[in-house]
Amino acid sequence: MYQALYRKWRPRTFGDVVGQEHITDTLRRQVENGRLSHAYLFVGTRGTGKTTCAKILAKAVNCEHPVNGEPCNECPSCRGIDSGAILDVVELDAASNNGVDNVRALRDEAVFSPASVKKRVYIVDEVHMLSSSAFNALLKILEEPPEHLMFILATTEIHKVPATILSRCQRFTFKRILPADIAARLGYVAESEGLNLTADGAELLARLADGSMRDGLSLLDQCSSETVIDTEHVLASVGLAGADETAGIMDCAVRGDVYSALTSLDRLYSGGKEMSALLDELLSLQRDALIMKLAPKKCAGLLSGSYENKVIADLAERAGKSRLMSWLDITRTSLSEMSRTSDRKLVAELCVMRLCCRELASDIDSLRERVEKLEATVSAGVSAPPQSNSEKVNPLPYVADTEPPAPDTAPSEPEKRPVLSEQHTEPLQSAEQAHDADKPSDDVPEPAAESARDIPDPAEETSDGDIWQRILSAAKPELDVPPFLYLSEPQYTSAEVRGAQLCIYMKNSFMLMAADTPAVNEALKKAAETILGRSVAVKFSEQTETPAQNEDKLDKLARFDNIRFE
Repeated sequence: MYQALYRKWRPRTFGDVVGQEHITDTLRRQVENGRLSHAYLFVGTRGTGKTTCAKILAKAVNCEHPVNGEPCNECPSCRGIDSGAILDVVELDAASNNGVDNVRALRDEAVFSPASVKKRVYIVDEVHMLSSSAFNALLKILEEPPEHLMFILATTEIHKVPATILSRCQRFTFKRILPADIAARLGYVAESEGLNLTADGAELLARLADGSMRDGLSLLDQCSSETVIDTEHVLASVGLAGADETAGIMDCAVRGDVYSALTSLDRLYSGGKEMSALLDELLSLQRDALIMKLAPKKCAGLLSGSYENKVIADLAERAGKSRLMSWLDITRTSLSEMSRTSDRKLVAELCVMRLCCRELASDIDSLRERVEKLEATVSAGVSAPPQSNSEKVNPLPYVADTEPPAPDTAPSEPEKRPVLSEQHTEPLQSAEQAHDADKPSDDVPEPAAESARDIPDPAEETSDGDIWQRILSAAKPELDVPPFLYLSEPQYTSAEVRGAQLCIYMKNSFMLMAADTPAVNEALKKAAETILGRSVAVKFSEQTETPAQNEDKLDKLARFDNIRFE
């Protein structure tokens, strides 16, 4: 009967274990010198050799003819442990035997001497799955076991094991196996099995194994149906898109080419590619590009190795830090959404559209990218264009006449005078009596509906278009580059002095958010007070249209239905 490669090629001695020499050498010396502990705890990720080393150690301590701390694998004890015929070496799964009753039964039978070997060994896999009561029941016998008893505990989640258990065990941490070591082992297994595994195919399988030798052998077993196991066959067997396809989609995202990106995605989907695997590859490429962008000189050992450095560097340079961070968030969110929906292709398509269209992304990184572009422009030495005389600050929308017309100047046409309705004559007459005698007769008071704060003092108003530029120049040393550029753009920003208030109008909401900060307000306030010689309050507001300029009082009166002109 056919046996899976990861079972057939499971190491039988410490020397066969790949990538864990810091552990196997220590265990071999302990067996050789007879300085064995009564309890071991093996910690590490899946497929790194925890259970394998536990079985080798169980054979080594019971071997009748050990060789330099290694089991001989020839004596009855070694053969019986390999076949499972010796009942004194027990392998338990804590996931299915996690109750306190199971541990009590183990504790009761552990006191008996072994029947056919020197030590009774209990290998408890996934020990973190034991309940709190089971851990408490295990404590006493784990601390003071009989001389013939040995415990070997294995876990992938060390943080779930109580400290009382940890303090009673010798702890060995298994590290992830390097891709080079996995590739070499796969090449050896393929040669022994008569499989034609190419070097690039072995490297790809090693990267896909993610530090797990068992996963690498399982993938090799999956791809063993073809005569030649190369990169293309591995990608087709596993259902991955490949480096070229993934890099092509990211290139479309940089260029904003939604059609090409969706076309590539549809072709991969029709070819049987798994959408979650595709997003995983996109995530890996984005991660490598961000590392390349942030640490270009020291990133060689941090990259995944799935893509050429030239491709990653080009993508990192064209995308920028902020966009790459935004892409990572979008892709990670889409990956998490895939586990909660049945239409995985739709999630992948939405993810690709968000990557290509920046206006669809409303995260802070998208806004940060726009600031990054402005900073890059400033760093390149491109300053904001100077303002022309026609691009001065917009004066007040309401400007009062400060001088009456000359008495000897006859108007070219009859002057229009307001005629009031009878029902509103009395209030307006009373208002006229309240004016000074020398007040111009055509200066009609404002309606009572307008509050005093909306009617600035004419003496405090200014229509000087250069006043805003003078304030900006005075505040420039205390302003950062992006806010100063935003405030200097006349097509987006205008300002006016209304009494004791400097009103700044900005059409762009993003620029308004970046400029309306306490630091900018304080700098503008100090500059305005220095220029104007009085206390001034700064007020930012968003405005879609430029404020009306020099609106006449008669136009303001025309807003009321009870006033007509003759």
